[in-house]
Amino acid sequence: MPKGKLRFWIVGLVALATIINYIDRGALAVLWPEISEELGLTKVEYAIIINVFTFAYAFGQTLFGKIFDWIGVRLGFVLAIAAWSLATIAHAAATSLTTFAIFRGLLGVSEAGNWPGATKANAEWFPIDERAFAQGIFNSGAAIGGIVSAPIVGLLFVFLGSWQATFIAIGVLGLLWLVPWLIVYKSGPDAHPWITEEERQFILTGQRNGEAGEVADYAPGTGEILTRKESWGVIMASFFLDPIWWLFVGWLPLYLYETYGFGVEEIATYAAVPYIGAMFGAWFGGLLAQNRIKAGWTVNKTRKSVIALGGLIMLVSLLATTVAATPLVAVLLMAVILFGFQTAVGNIQTLPSDFYSGKSVGTLAGYAGTAAKLAVVLLNFLIPIITADGNYAPAFAVGAGLAIMTVVSIFILCPSIKPLQPKTETATA
Repeated sequence: MPKGKLRFWIVGLVALATIINYIDRGALAVLWPEISEELGLTKVEYAIIINVFTFAYAFGQTLFGKIFDWIGVRLGFVLAIAAWSLATIAHAAATSLTTFAIFRGLLGVSEAGNWPGATKANAEWFPIDERAFAQGIFNSGAAIGGIVSAPIVGLLFVFLGSWQATFIAIGVLGLLWLVPWLIVYKSGPDAHPWITEEERQFILTGQRNGEAGEVADYAPGTGEILTRKESWGVIMASFFLDPIWWLFVGWLPLYLYETYGFGVEEIATYAAVPYIGAMFGAWFGGLLAQNRIKAGWTVNKTRKSVIALGGLIMLVSLLATTVAATPLVAVLLMAVILFGFQTAVGNIQTLPSDFYSGKSVGTLAGYAGTAAKLAVVLLNFLIPIITADGNYAPAFAVGAGLAIMTVVSIFILCPSIKPLQPKTETATA
């Protein structure tokens, strides 16, 4: 390892931003009982507000993917987190379905920037053998955010005494994050004044694909990106995989209520368990990929093996969840499911930087994120239909099918994971 760990300070700040991201988005659900009672809003109106957020989030993935490629990581994160923090603060002024939907839509668009931004920062600051681990650190922020969101929002509400003040406080938390970010992230590793020369060379020389000695310097435009089957491998894998995460984020409380008759306190106790599994999975998937590449495996073999392992873990545990006998067994199996999810997703999210240069990484990551969130919208329409009788086994069976399709998408559409070259040069060669 080189002297200097500036790259880990960078990814640590991105992970912290992800925790804040989850606190901001989770606040509405925690505060909704107070909001609905004070303003007379209904569960149907809550569903409308949530769907507005989801559609805006899907659109924001593509929008911010291009923004990060346009203005860079430093200013891209400033724009994204400033916008979502101000949108969170604006929730304090909401008084109706319309105003909540508007502010929630703004939150969705801007929060979406966190994911293509993290992928692009990872591509710039980490050598290939460390990228999956760096992505795992970032993704663990989502898991930690899922664990701490409700307690933090609840404590702020108790301390401040109103839901309006709580929204303002958590919005200010995001704005405070901008201070260390602007201080630490001065530029990329090639020109950062604080980085040691040893760490700089470690990063830049390590961005070559060990299989072919190639560095990803191909940065096609939007049209050409979408003509490459490898791009569609990333997009389709994200489309199939992401609903598995949101199956638990969005429906776990209702599952525990309808299947086991849990109340709010019991749900709060059990619902954090799957996220703990996710946190460990994020670290495991990244460390395993790093270990295998350093052991001499090619990037192609490493990515596919770890993704396939994550898919297998999800498949087995999702099928087992269909016959879980007790709530404890169910949530422990869900922890294993999200462990497998995070094992796979960190390596899938590094694929844009495996195929393309930094100038196109954010764009492809944005397309994949949009596809993923549109799949979540479809899932949210499907779940109430297939669980109408209170039996969630069909939902877990759908998740098992999605795990299979995720792995299939990578193996079929990404025959060799290495830097791509322009089609004209390939044809000439």
